[in-house]
Amino acid sequence: MAKNKTTETAVSVTNFINTYVDNDQKKEDSFRLVELLTEWSGFEPKMWGPTIIGFGSYHYKYASGHEGDAPMLGFSPRKAEFSLYVYFPNEQHEPLLEGLGKFKMGKACIYVKKLSDINIEVLEKICKATIAYLKEQYQS
Repeated sequence: MAKNKTTETAVSVTNFINTYVDNDQKKEDSFRLVELLTEWSGFEPKMWGPTIIGFGSYHYKYASGHEGDAPMLGFSPRKAEFSLYVYFPNEQHEPLLEGLGKFKMGKACIYVKKLSDINIEVLEKICKATIAYLKEQYQS
């Protein structure tokens, strides 16, 4: 069975942001996201793999037998946009997206260019719904 590439590391989140992010606005937004996700989750940021900043963790196991650990919340300050790793458990949470602002939806994340494009209060609700769902469904 394949080994998970995205595992928690000992790399400094601050050093990662300062060396990886080459755009001042994105760097500022990255540090703001660290503050917000730390506050909302109650967990300190940790690096997961080479480019994901994660908060908390949970253990998952699929019917296929594949299992591992993943951050409850996370983001990556990619070149083009931020990847926000949050989970939408069901249709009742979809109306939150209507008030989020300017974003694109991926299979497993939300993409935003900058924090000023989105409603931070709505992001908080999405993040807290993610944590509640993961705590209910998985070991955390």
